[in-house]
Amino acid sequence: MKIQVIGAGSWGLALARLLALSGHAVRLWCREEDAPEELRKNRKSKFYLQHVTIPESVSISTSPDSDAEIAVFAVPSHAMRTIAEKHRFPSRTVRVSVAKGIENDSLLRMSEVLREVHGNCPIVALSGPSHAEEVAEDKPTSVVVAGDDPRICEIVQKAFMSQRFRVYTSRDIVGVELGGALKNVVALAAGVCDGLELGDNAKAALITRGLAEIARLGTRMGANPLTFAGLSGLGDLVVTCASRLSRNRWVGERVARGIPLDEILSKMTMVAEGVRTARSAYALSKKYEVEMPITRQVYRTLFEDADPVQAVTELMSREAKPEWS
Repeated sequence: MKIQVIGAGSWGLALARLLALSGHAVRLWCREEDAPEELRKNRKSKFYLQHVTIPESVSISTSPDSDAEIAVFAVPSHAMRTIAEKHRFPSRTVRVSVAKGIENDSLLRMSEVLREVHGNCPIVALSGPSHAEEVAEDKPTSVVVAGDDPRICEIVQKAFMSQRFRVYTSRDIVGVELGGALKNVVALAAGVCDGLELGDNAKAALITRGLAEIARLGTRMGANPLTFAGLSGLGDLVVTCASRLSRNRWVGERVARGIPLDEILSKMTMVAEGVRTARSAYALSKKYEVEMPITRQVYRTLFEDADPVQAVTELMSREAKPEWS
């Protein structure tokens, strides 16, 4: 298939390589800031996944392929609307969002942003426990592609499947996108756990209760609760909270050590989606009147200068209640 990958960050590079090695005709769109000439010449990015070689068959360009059958939007969630407005495709082109976030002002999921910009066209979301670094190293990875049309999901499933990259399908695009976005907020809290050296018991409880929060909000927003026990829920949550590759966990760890958030973010070349998503998640919890105490404390710690130690104390001191109500 003719596939356009939009975005030459870690995820875009990893997916362009994956798709090219599967025999697809891949064009990778780069910003000028991503040094496309150097990437074209050396087949390696000097910014992301520096050890990974991009196949010669990948066409690297600063303009999109208007004839693409699939367009993969591998850009940060806060840039999705701007990039989507610049890069339009025929209505038949399948749009695949691989961004994990929720737009701050509109509180829209990424597929909803694409729908609002591109109108009536096939749109799916691909999510799951999938660090770009490991995908680029051909380590076994399983994800899920979700959309309203099973036929479109199966087209994308077939395009992405390989011996090292397994793809499942789902009709629950709401749950898949919310799981992928909200787990980053919990991962920030997991980083705080690590930074404060609270131990394994605390982190296990955080992951479990974090998943409960995600499921409560997701169910209220129309998702299938079973989705949150799957790859885009529990699977992505575990890897993002536990892995040394997790940018969101890394940010939370440094917040716990007293480093100002602005200073942390200024030193990062990649995006920690959970920081912006924490604003959206907190706003959604109020909009849908869903109790999300972990999300609230993450929001307060990031944006209201709350003390991380006090945040933990408040979480542990909440009113006693049944685990399931």
